[in-house]
Amino acid sequence: MSKRRYQRPIPGRAPSAFPATLKIKAELQNAIALHQHGRLVEAEPIYQNILRVLPNHFDAQHLLGVLRHQQGRNAEALKLIRAALQQRPNEVVALTNCGAVLNELKRFDETLASCNKAIAIKPDHAEAFNNRGFALKELKRVDEALASFDKAIALKPNYADAFNNRGMALHALKRLDEALASYDKAIVLRPNYADALNNRGIVLYELKRHGEALASFDKAIAVRRDYAHAHWNRAQLRLITGDFARGWAEHEWRLTSNAFLKRNFPQPLWLGDEEINGKAILLHSEQGFGDTIQFCRYVPLVADRGARVILEVQKPLQELMTGLTGVIEVISKGEPLPDFDFQCPLLSLPLAFQTRLETIPSATPYLRPPAEALNTWQARLGPKRRARIGLVWSGNAGHKRDQDRSISLHALLPLLDIDATFVSLQKDVRPADAAVLDQHGRILNFCDALGSFSDTAALISQLDLIISVDTSVAHLAGALGKPVWVLLTFVPDWRWLLDRDDNPWYPSARLFRQDDMRTWDSVIVSIREAVLKLLAR
Repeated sequence: MSKRRYQRPIPGRAPSAFPATLKIKAELQNAIALHQHGRLVEAEPIYQNILRVLPNHFDAQHLLGVLRHQQGRNAEALKLIRAALQQRPNEVVALTNCGAVLNELKRFDETLASCNKAIAIKPDHAEAFNNRGFALKELKRVDEALASFDKAIALKPNYADAFNNRGMALHALKRLDEALASYDKAIVLRPNYADALNNRGIVLYELKRHGEALASFDKAIAVRRDYAHAHWNRAQLRLITGDFARGWAEHEWRLTSNAFLKRNFPQPLWLGDEEINGKAILLHSEQGFGDTIQFCRYVPLVADRGARVILEVQKPLQELMTGLTGVIEVISKGEPLPDFDFQCPLLSLPLAFQTRLETIPSATPYLRPPAEALNTWQARLGPKRRARIGLVWSGNAGHKRDQDRSISLHALLPLLDIDATFVSLQKDVRPADAAVLDQHGRILNFCDALGSFSDTAALISQLDLIISVDTSVAHLAGALGKPVWVLLTFVPDWRWLLDRDDNPWYPSARLFRQDDMRTWDSVIVSIREAVLKLLAR
């Protein structure tokens, strides 16, 4: 949800002396003036004309590179700025701007090298410390990043960008009140600072100060009407508070955000208005496995309108989805697409059907394991001698909130003295958890046999209860209509809503939420008590 921010290089240095005519010097001064006032389209051809006359002109190369960066053409920007640095390798401003471009290209180790060189030459260069801090934060070296931002602020006390970045580092360290104060300082220094307003809203959201968060997102959008990140964050706030009417519409801003890969189709987007009887429509996944599992429930509703539904999903879900009611063809991402008339991302279907809390299509099961997989897992598990409980303690390690959502297997050990058969539903087991599995033989581990979600679904069908963190298996269990208890962070994903232990998307789900201590201890205690009560019936 957060918006990253590094120092954007703004040209302002006087042109250096160079062997050229007074006319070229005047042209450069004119280009710089235009550039400083944001008139990039007018400045660009002047820089280009200078380079046609003097191909190795340092200032024209450097500043055209800055301009390209501001246009989002970062590969070209890097080439230009590095060409300038070949002539003057110790030019501090160019080294710092090179670091900014490398940050945008996610080449963070190279950013560090460029900024460290700039700092070695000019130890009081605040912008280099700021860009260096951003790279360190992205490399998960957050304590070092915070120190770098603090140094930038010490050198330049009114440095709004550094205060914003400092807020993001403090946020990553879960020092939320301090992060909020840092964003507030950035906004005092620059009242119309859209990025800081957006980031401030995110922290307020995580503090569950929803009214203030909404106001902060509103201000960010008032400053920058097309601010996709702020619109998307506001959409999530509206959805988690049950304001689906406005939430779904604003959720479409995700498709204009760099956070997601937008698909460009010549066929029109269908959002419920056009007649689709007799038409072919492509419904396609766009995010994680859990999203696909949750929103494929809309496929039968689309089919009920007379459409021929083609469903494109991630390969591990393809076989499972072939049994979905109303689907004509299921293809995996990357395969050639058949002809179709309309298309719609799965996460836009709630908007197409104008879904409200009371109209969520919640009938389950809407997914079923293939018969062959079901027979295989029935035979593998054999006769049931006691209650079977499935466990999922970690999700996708690459998820931006993995640190919040996943727990260690060690945290679940208090459950293992309960008289039940525990079954791991983890397909991928992290090394530390593998060691715990080896030490405690009470958990059946089938990770090597879970080839696809069809296997996982068939295994779930043989269990009495699934206990899961917020990951795709929790969605799968809910879609299969199996009892699933979900462990949720203090600030959960929007789909779990707020302050309730049930969920309208999955009638078989029971939610166990962290309290304001934001630890899992009380959650595990509550689950243990609930399991004992369930088995005592």
